[in-house]
Amino acid sequence: MLIILIAFSCDLISQPLLEKHRIVEVSGISDTIDYKFVQSQQLYDEGWDDLEQPSFWRILMTMGSDSALINIGSTRQIIKKVAVKDWNKLTDDSKNALRDSVKKYYGLPEEEHVYMTSGKKEFYDFEKVIPSIGRGIDIFNQNRVDPFYAQAILLIESPNKMQKSPVGAYGSFQIMRKVAISLGLKVDKYVDERKDFDKSAWASAKLIRTICIPETNKILETKGITYNPNDLWYKLLVLHTYHAGAGNVKNAVNFINPEEGNMKLITTLWQTEVGSFRNASQNYSQLALASLIELDNIISNKCKFIYYCPLNEL
Repeated sequence: MLIILIAFSCDLISQPLLEKHRIVEVSGISDTIDYKFVQSQQLYDEGWDDLEQPSFWRILMTMGSDSALINIGSTRQIIKKVAVKDWNKLTDDSKNALRDSVKKYYGLPEEEHVYMTSGKKEFYDFEKVIPSIGRGIDIFNQNRVDPFYAQAILLIESPNKMQKSPVGAYGSFQIMRKVAISLGLKVDKYVDERKDFDKSAWASAKLIRTICIPETNKILETKGITYNPNDLWYKLLVLHTYHAGAGNVKNAVNFINPEEGNMKLITTLWQTEVGSFRNASQNYSQLALASLIELDNIISNKCKFIYYCPLNEL
């Protein structure tokens, strides 16, 4: 029998299942160690799990890099599955002809993107990042920052291994060099504290608390949009600010010119290109949703015992 070792006070399966956010501690994923996670009931109550975009990324997260999906960029509608080696054999003219045929068949505008997106199974090896999530939750709690952000960022940025992004972000929380230094980390030719998990987590929490959340609030308040920091759409918008920067998110929101904050604001961001807010920026919250749902599946399929605990007041 699997046994839970409780690290904090809570009741066994006694918290109401309709709580929007909750801490769970589980056993049985990969060994005898107990793990801690954040779960969000809003994912399912509000139907985020039924959207085509996160469903698309969930498929890719189980596909090897030798396979790919031809898909429509704005909706992530899947056209067909192809072998990457076969796609690479095509000339640029042949690839463009295929894209044009998809646009014509589905009545899409010329500016619509048709992508070939390869499988991400090798990168999204979630069980490798699972041991670090609990530590991230603790550090974010200590910094009075909702641990939802720690979990989401870890699942998106470094589920398989820590690596440097094409633009220079590094560490488990993918912090840019100049930003890391401004947050108090030492980054020079001898030392890069972004590779230290605890220091990187502290810096990430500080970035969200002092910049991402206040700047997101300004963007919404300028539009006269009311918000609840516990709402999932709001948290996803903060994640966009973390990834793309407040200026780029502000430009995208101004372009959309929404009247209220809700799921529609986020799904419209997924189809909005303004300045530097482009494909990678659009994908960020899609990947967050897909990753969170996949983590829930791992917990559901591999754990016998789950303790539900109320999320600490921040």
